[in-house]
Amino acid sequence: MPQIEIEIGGRSFEVACQEGEEHYLHAAAAMLDEEASVLASQIGRIPEARMLLMAGLMLADKTAGLQDKLREAEDKLAERDAELKQLRDTPPPEPERIEVPVVPDDVTDTLAEIAARAEALAETVDGKTNG
Repeated sequence: MPQIEIEIGGRSFEVACQEGEEHYLHAAAAMLDEEASVLASQIGRIPEARMLLMAGLMLADKTAGLQDKLREAEDKLAERDAELKQLRDTPPPEPERIEVPVVPDDVTDTLAEIAARAEALAETVDGKTNG
């Protein structure tokens, strides 16, 4: 079991940890040291046990806040997942029937015939007025 030396609040400590977990121990010690440094700058030199207790409580407070935020995020994610599942499970809507008006062929033919007669009349009128 490796022995790691860490520094918290300007004081050195030798701590044992599991093989391969040295990085995590150093990271945790750095967080604790950061809180201890804040305490030392605000209060000054305090007994080791009190410094560690206060720094630990400050970290626990931050952790509790993060856990609350994580819970809120997980709840929102669960809501979104449920909404997504509901949308995926909902059958697609029935297609709507839309009627498009269609002009019957005999009406189209009649209109074409009227247009042809009108053009013929226009030509006749043009011929009489020009001639």
